[in-house]
Amino acid sequence: MSKERARRRAEREEAQAVAALARAEHQAKLERWRRRRARLAEAVPRPVRVARQGGIIARRRRAQNAGMFILFVLVQILGWLLLEGWAARAGLFMLSVLLVPVLVTVLFDRRS
Repeated sequence: MSKERARRRAEREEAQAVAALARAEHQAKLERWRRRRARLAEAVPRPVRVARQGGIIARRRRAQNAGMFILFVLVQILGWLLLEGWAARAGLFMLSVLLVPVLVTVLFDRRS
């Protein structure tokens, strides 16, 4: 009976040794991967994050800018659909680019 227990213990210890070796190899591989990733992360510059203003005036201004952008895009889409020539489309684009600041000033009065 003790020979059988000794054999089972030896098998168990051998299985544990194989598992420990596999864990050690996995840990070594993981550590190599982490070092490689850290080196790569050091080589790539991190983008500078600019904090966004959170007040009511800033939110209103973002909403106004978004509205003007959507209006500009809609005018351009309508121009592309309704106008035939490239000169007319380019003229509409230039006119829109020139009129957007005027509309912003008139509609939103950003001078004060």
